Amino acid sequence: MASGPPRGAEPARVTMTDVPIADPEISTEARERVDELLATGRLADGPEVRAFEDEFADYCGAEHVVATSNGTTALHAALEALGLEDGEAVVTSPFSFVASANAIRLAGGRPVFADVDPETYTLDPDAVAEIVARRDDVAGLLPVHLYGLPAPMDDLLDVASDHDLFVLEDACQAHGAAIDGDRVGSIGDAACFSFYPTKNATTGEGGAITTDRDDLARRAASYINHGRDVAGGYDHVRLGHNHRMTSLAAAVGRTQLERLPELTDRRRDNAAVYDDRLAGLPIETPTVPDGYRHVYHQYTIRADDRDALKEHLGERGIDTAVYYPTPIHEQPAYETISTAASDFPRAERAAEEVLSIPVHPGLSDEDRRAVVTAIADHYE
Repeated sequence: MASGPPRGAEPARVTMTDVPIADPEISTEARERVDELLATGRLADGPEVRAFEDEFADYCGAEHVVATSNGTTALHAALEALGLEDGEAVVTSPFSFVASANAIRLAGGRPVFADVDPETYTLDPDAVAEIVARRDDVAGLLPVHLYGLPAPMDDLLDVASDHDLFVLEDACQAHGAAIDGDRVGSIGDAACFSFYPTKNATTGEGGAITTDRDDLARRAASYINHGRDVAGGYDHVRLGHNHRMTSLAAAVGRTQLERLPELTDRRRDNAAVYDDRLAGLPIETPTVPDGYRHVYHQYTIRADDRDALKEHLGERGIDTAVYYPTPIHEQPAYETISTAASDFPRAERAAEEVLSIPVHPGLSDEDRRAVVTAIADHYE
C-alpha cells in the first residue's frame, strides 16, 4: 500500500513542545551525496539507482529489485509484469490506502475485497479462501502489510497454491518486517515498497519491486522504462510508462538503507515503551503474532472514543492521524465497482476506532512521556 497524507498535509513542529506524527531524518551524508550528483549532472536513472537496487535486494533477501518513482507505480508495474489481464480479479484489503486497489484497476483488473482480522488489520485468510472458492475470475492476491506488520503469508500462500494464484505483497509500510526471520519482500511472487518521506526509509518519493523471478524482474524493468528492451537501445517491446527512480532519490535512499537497522530499532524501542506504559488503559495496543517482526511504520491504538481522544491529544500538542478513516469500498471513486456493494464490518469498525500516535525514530524520552501522560490523563 503506497500510503501517505494528502499533498500539503505533512506534519511539522509548530513549537518545540509539539510531538509530530512523523519527522523524517535526512542525514548530512545524504545531502553531501546529492550535492555530488548535482555537480556531475547525472540526475536521472543511472549507476546510483543500480547501486540502490542491489543494496535493497540484499536487505530484503530478494534476487532482484526494480526501483520506481513511488510505491503506487511499483504496484502498478508489478501487476503489469505479473500479466494481470483485463477484468481479472485480485483479492485485497478494503482497509488500506487507496493505492492498493487503484493499482489493480490501473492495470486493468478488478479489486475484490475481503475483510480483515480485527486484531492485526491484515487480510483474514478464511475470508480470502471463501471468496476464491466461489469465484472463477481471481488471478491473484494482494495482501497489505499494514502499519509495518506482515500479513499472514503462510495461510495466504496456501490459498494461492491451491488455486494457482499469484501473490503480490504490498510492503509499502513494512521495510524490514519479517515472519520467522524471512523478510517481507522475499515471500510472495513479488513485493512493492514505498519510500515516501514518512516511511521507515525514504528517498523523498520513490518505490521498489522485489522478486526472485528473473522473468518478472525483466518485464517490470521494461515496463517502467517505456516498455524498452532491457538490453538497451530504442527497441520498445511492450507498452510501458516512465516510472523510473531518479539518481537523486537513490542517493538519499542509499544513506537511509545504511541507517535503516538503527532507525527500525528506535521505532521498536518506542513501541515497547508504549506497550508497557499504556497497559491497563481502556485502549487496544498493537497485536503481534508469534514469530512476526513488526517494524512500526505506525503505532496504532484502538479506542471506542477515538475522536474525543484525538481531540484531547491535539490540545496537548500531540500529533495523531487516522489511517484510514474511510475504507476503500466506501470511497466515492469505488461507488461504481460492483464488489463494493458488500459489507466488511471488521474493516468498517476499525476505520471508526483506530488512531496512530507518534512512534518515529526522532522521539525523545520527553516526547514519549508526553504522549503516554496525555493518553492517561484523558481516561482519568
